[in-house]
Amino acid sequence: SLAAMFACIGALAALHQRETSGRGQVVDSAIYEAVLGVMESTIPEYTVADFIRERTGSILPGLAPSNVYPTKDDQMILIGANQDTVFKRLCEAMERNDLADDERYSTHHARGINQKELDELISEWTKEFNTDELLALLEENGVPAGKIYRAPDMLADPHYLARNTVIEIEHPEYQNLKMQNVFPRFSETPGRVNWPGPAMGQHNEGIYKELLEYDEEKIERLKREGVI
Repeated sequence: SLAAMFACIGALAALHQRETSGRGQVVDSAIYEAVLGVMESTIPEYTVADFIRERTGSILPGLAPSNVYPTKDDQMILIGANQDTVFKRLCEAMERNDLADDERYSTHHARGINQKELDELISEWTKEFNTDELLALLEENGVPAGKIYRAPDMLADPHYLARNTVIEIEHPEYQNLKMQNVFPRFSETPGRVNWPGPAMGQHNEGIYKELLEYDEEKIERLKREGVI
């Protein structure tokens, strides 16, 4: 989570400061503040321009084209071509150089205003190609693009396979259960997944009897009362 990321960064910063001062300190990482920290200009947009940012789906308002587009084989790819020169290269890939000269799309500001209709034009074009074909064409023209990875894509990716990014774990119900490996990786003290986790309530009896020291009579009474 973001809170954990901020806590980790804070802990590293505090350790660095301790090397200088010799004193430790508390690192306080709140979930809501961690999220707020990556919300860009949401606050000044409101306090300065009286603009309240709302949900926008996969677009970045005013930045176009920068969206997710459909392909012929029912996949989705991300294209980021909002910078003027990159947009011109996209137009060349589309064989639509007229769009680069069109006053509705020729500048960054104009594309932002006409974002919806431009995305519709690009979507109609991307739907003519299979994903791999389209990605190769965009790479050839220097247009940043990438496939929206789903689980099947991850399992088939050569890079994932080469780095053992997805591993198989023994499970009492599911044969060869696949899950993520341990990240990040350490050269001297590599981590490993020992088990996929307990079943629901698997350790209840141990907690009741050993940790809480409840006897059988109390456990039965709590069951009858619907407490446990």
